[in-house]
Amino acid sequence: MIRAAELIERKRNGEELSGEEIAELVLGYARDDVPDYQMAAWCMAVYFKGLTGRETHALTDAMIRSGDTIDVAAALGRRVVDKHSTGGVGDKTSLAVGPIVAACGVPLGKMSGRGLGHTGGTLDKLESIPGFRVELTIEEFLAQIRDVGVAIIGQTGDLVPADKKLYALRDVTATVDIVPLIASSIMSKKLAAGAQAIVLDVKVGDGAFMKSLDDARILAEQMVDLGRRAGRQVVCLLTDMDQPLGAAVGNALEVREAVETICGEGPPDLTELVLHACSRLLALSDLGIDVVEGRERAERAMTDGSARGTYERWIRAQGGDPDVEALPRAPVVSEVRAPRGGVVTRLAALPIGIAALELGGGRRTKDAMIDHAVGVVCSAKRGQTVEAGQVLADVHARDDEAAARAVEAVAAAYQIGDEAPPVRGILLDVVA
Repeated sequence: MIRAAELIERKRNGEELSGEEIAELVLGYARDDVPDYQMAAWCMAVYFKGLTGRETHALTDAMIRSGDTIDVAAALGRRVVDKHSTGGVGDKTSLAVGPIVAACGVPLGKMSGRGLGHTGGTLDKLESIPGFRVELTIEEFLAQIRDVGVAIIGQTGDLVPADKKLYALRDVTATVDIVPLIASSIMSKKLAAGAQAIVLDVKVGDGAFMKSLDDARILAEQMVDLGRRAGRQVVCLLTDMDQPLGAAVGNALEVREAVETICGEGPPDLTELVLHACSRLLALSDLGIDVVEGRERAERAMTDGSARGTYERWIRAQGGDPDVEALPRAPVVSEVRAPRGGVVTRLAALPIGIAALELGGGRRTKDAMIDHAVGVVCSAKRGQTVEAGQVLADVHARDDEAAARAVEAVAAAYQIGDEAPPVRGILLDVVA
């Protein structure tokens, strides 16, 4: 018999639960033997008392055991890599990393999610490509990784169902921002999906869930520990999200920018992050190379056209049209101009993400429809010198009224001063 009330009480009192007890609670909740109100009480106890490393591992393992798992390495006879981001504004990194890594001879298989609120989702970006299918069977997923070298799909309903149920509960009970539960949620899905080597991009700053570098480092250390306990290799990149990544924010706009980056013509910050992620993934692969050689190979794939060719094969394999001219375009484009000359001292990521959301490029609920064509392109970034009247950004909107509101919001996200801000690179730290 499940002793939910006893486990809640003991965790409330700061006691460490055994692996068997946590598995009993989580698997019971997945079977509907533990009601929502008891699981919510346990989550709140965890909010105040935390979980030890052993407890977090037990929670992750129980969530994996609640559903199916995929043994990608056994199916393909290769070490398969994966890359995950904790979510940010303008983060289209995976769209470029996948084909570049595959062009270097390393298979990448990834299950992604949709955006909610101001953070965009990889699946939404891919669905802006006409004809692209994100729903593949596991057999199709594995076959495509084998044949093309890269596949990015939606999470199957049978993979880690306990996490899906628990996250929905945390979302409505103010228990989302608990580091052990965040780490367990992310890693249970990554481990169940079968990748042997994983690079995690933990966003830090205004447009990210983790606002401080110290908090992000704690989350990264817990996820690396979970990977190590499961026998996987995990590297966490802690990256800047105080301003949007790259220039484009919005689904089709971001796909265009990702393709430019694949061809070596992307924005400097996005290009640098893509190369960091690719070099780490290649170093974790079965190629037997280090990070330096991994970066060299990634750069070569971008310049010699092989990454672009792999991108086009990947998009066609999932039913899409890889021609960027086929992407939808918004009918209204309005400019945001600098009110004075000076240096961009701040470009807040969160207001830009919210502006794109209000234009229709994001969703407030999981079932909401989105407009793939709309968004914001920030041509002036932090540290750039601008003149009065210079274009800072372009708003891509469905109509003039929506464009006017977004122009006002985007203008408020910019601050222009007389002195350049401190230099801050895209990569803030690495935890491995």
